[in-house]
Amino acid sequence: MKSMLLAIDLNQESSWKITFPHAIALSRLYETKLHAITVIPDFGMPIVGAHFPPDYSEKAVSEARRALQALLEKELPGDIASEAHATQGTIYKEIIAAADRVNAEMILIASHRPEMQDYLIGPNAARVVRHARQSVTVLR
Repeated sequence: MKSMLLAIDLNQESSWKITFPHAIALSRLYETKLHAITVIPDFGMPIVGAHFPPDYSEKAVSEARRALQALLEKELPGDIASEAHATQGTIYKEIIAAADRVNAEMILIASHRPEMQDYLIGPNAARVVRHARQSVTVLR
């Protein structure tokens, strides 16, 4: 394995606290580059975006990438090659697209305990599992 993608929600410490030890172990085992991604959810309807400055999205993505890079530098040992990615859009679609872009052979993602609405709608982790062409490891 040459490349792995780790999906991180910067606002949910649980999304990376549980996944970093596994990502580190797998990166060392397979001598693989670790790509980490965070996704800023889409605002939804265009009218909602009208209330934000024109460059808000670009600044938000840039700030998210900077925060993710800082987190990687803090949490990852020096022997782990990594790269931070940030994007905006539909979370599961962006994770899958990023995995394809970096030629990841595995996606690592944390999942929260399902709530009743998740059984009807499905959490992002479940959507990634269903739609990704890569192997997906979901950690609780």
